[in-house]
Amino acid sequence: MEGASSASIRWALLCTLLCLSLSLSHCNVTYDGRSLIIDGHRRILFSGSIHYPRSTPQMWEGLVRKAKDGGLDVIDTYVFWNVHEPSPGNYNFEGRYDVVRFIKTVRDAGMYVHLRIGPYICGEWNFGGFPVWLKFVPGISFRTDNEPFKLAMKKFTQKIVQMMKVEHLFQSQGGPIILSQIENEYEPVKKIFGEAGKAYMNWVANIAVGMGTGVPWVMCKEDDAPDPVINTCNGFYCDYFSPNKPYKPTMWTEAWTGWFTDFGGPLYKRPVEDLAFSVARFIQKGGSFVNYYMYHGGTNFGRTAGGPFIITSYDYDAPIDEYGLIRQPKYGHLKDLHSAMKLCERALLNANPVVEPLGNYEQAHVFSSTSGGCAAFLSNYRTNSNVRVTFRNRHYDLPPWSISILPDCVNEAFNTAKVRVGTMEFQFLPLKTGLKPWESFNEGVSFVEEDSKISVAGLLEQLNMTRDATDYLWYTTSVDISPSESFGGRSPLLRVQSAGHAMHVFINGQLSGSAFGTREKRRFNFAGNINLRVGTNRISLLSVAVGLQNQGSHFESWSTGIAGPVTLEGLDRGTRDLSWQKWSYKVGLKGEYMNLHLPDSSQSGSWMHESSIMQKQQPLTWYKTYFDAPEEDEPLALDMGSMGKGQVWINGQSIGRYWTALAKGECGGCSYSGTYRPVRCQSRCGHPTQQWYHVPRSWLKPTDNLLVVFEEIGGDALRISLMKRSVSAA
Repeated sequence: MEGASSASIRWALLCTLLCLSLSLSHCNVTYDGRSLIIDGHRRILFSGSIHYPRSTPQMWEGLVRKAKDGGLDVIDTYVFWNVHEPSPGNYNFEGRYDVVRFIKTVRDAGMYVHLRIGPYICGEWNFGGFPVWLKFVPGISFRTDNEPFKLAMKKFTQKIVQMMKVEHLFQSQGGPIILSQIENEYEPVKKIFGEAGKAYMNWVANIAVGMGTGVPWVMCKEDDAPDPVINTCNGFYCDYFSPNKPYKPTMWTEAWTGWFTDFGGPLYKRPVEDLAFSVARFIQKGGSFVNYYMYHGGTNFGRTAGGPFIITSYDYDAPIDEYGLIRQPKYGHLKDLHSAMKLCERALLNANPVVEPLGNYEQAHVFSSTSGGCAAFLSNYRTNSNVRVTFRNRHYDLPPWSISILPDCVNEAFNTAKVRVGTMEFQFLPLKTGLKPWESFNEGVSFVEEDSKISVAGLLEQLNMTRDATDYLWYTTSVDISPSESFGGRSPLLRVQSAGHAMHVFINGQLSGSAFGTREKRRFNFAGNINLRVGTNRISLLSVAVGLQNQGSHFESWSTGIAGPVTLEGLDRGTRDLSWQKWSYKVGLKGEYMNLHLPDSSQSGSWMHESSIMQKQQPLTWYKTYFDAPEEDEPLALDMGSMGKGQVWINGQSIGRYWTALAKGECGGCSYSGTYRPVRCQSRCGHPTQQWYHVPRSWLKPTDNLLVVFEEIGGDALRISLMKRSVSAA
């Protein structure tokens, strides 16, 4: 092969010997400095991230088929430890968590799989994918040279690998898995852990390779991944990236198609022209594997969103939207890119590029060999002007910030800035099917006082109490006011410091105010005047989690809930510190204990009909109604724009958290990355960050579908409506 180094040849032979030493019946995936080698053939591979828990099994086949039709070869997914092992030794691989079924769906479509086992995943997922019980293992420290953590991590990783082997899903067994990832974006954390981090990274690599899967392992964003593990790149651009050894292929495990969104933040979009440019530039500089993160983002159903403050939608401005619809022109333009690249594959994998200057900001990367034909990439790096270049006595017009692909070094098959696919617009339209009369149930603060068995002096950390079984923890104390005590004509001022994420203050059972953190600043302060009466006053603070931290060093030690101090100002005796007086605690909500969200709840008699007490702006209120499934086949959503903050269920299944926090930012503008073009354009400022919430069709019955909403701060449930997601030409 022209351009192949002797080191690459030696490494390919070493990989072959490694496979033989593992006594595998097949050894179909190796690599060299050019690419992955599958069944003896080097490949340019395009991959897309589709996470099985973020959609439903009924959606998987359609999503995978659309990915294949879009020119992808590989489906990439994380493995989500916390949903698979919710308690130690008790496993769940059913429904949306049936990873084996998902992989077989990919296999049946004739595609490959990149299985990112981690088991740390980040991924804007609750607790970074770690089960919360892991935090309470004695002596544990996450993601470092710590024996309790390594023992648990190794056990789960080995279980997943063994599951795949039993089902013959590795390519070495004739299955679709051609690649696996161990750990995830470890480089920034390793620097903090120092020598312990380096020792852990080497240990992780050794256990992965030692599992004998017969396919390569990768570590993304880990510069010194030890042989034979391949280090890979994540980012908006990766053309600057080179693997740490010349005999490893250049791989991009996360080419970001957009960006995630937090409650109160704007929606981010990435222009497809810029995404296509970044991919073409990566491949023209030697890249051979590109994975789009995300290709279908999906939905953070239930309480799976992390961050905290990540919204329920994980749409990610991906080529296939949250509902499974194709997003144009992003999907079609990338499909055209993939087709053009496949025409170049032979040349790209059989020659090193020769770079020819075409001007001050223009270049040609030419791949030419006697055995592999010729392909050329003509680049214009100017950001604001068209140019005409001459290449091999022919003229080519290049738009700003673009690359033209010439599979035969003559004819332009594709230009990253010339979008030939029409734009399609998404919209939500009302349905003929309406919601039936509502019923309501008031949570009431009295529940907190009924059965508060835990009373201690001082403020307790929330997660230590809830174990993440619920978002909610009540903190309650009392304040006695004597008849002679005056407030100087003003209501006393209550101050509360919280470690996050939200809090509602109730004084003698009445909502007195709320306070919220943000993704950038989880900790927040509440300061509000409160109405106290002579005698005993009850102060109840409802602390609310909005997903757990999913990244950072030692995030297992980060605190949540009321951190204190809690003070009362404006009394005759001066400021009173309530932090260390006796507090009683109640985990969760009364409606949760009553299972009000379930269709077969035995507490059906507790609901009151709409005509009785249905009122707007009622805090801590449960609402329920029924509806019949629409006959139309479009994807469905709930319009929650009239509500405040809470959670919603359909037939007992959790759609997720809702919060109509208004998006802030510089909408209409785009952020830039260095000298590069815009990669994140912002929208929806001044409107709810998320107003519509995905209702999977497969969750519905033909008639009498139960819709349950829990509202924390007040909203108008009568204005909730069922919508259909449709697409039309712009």
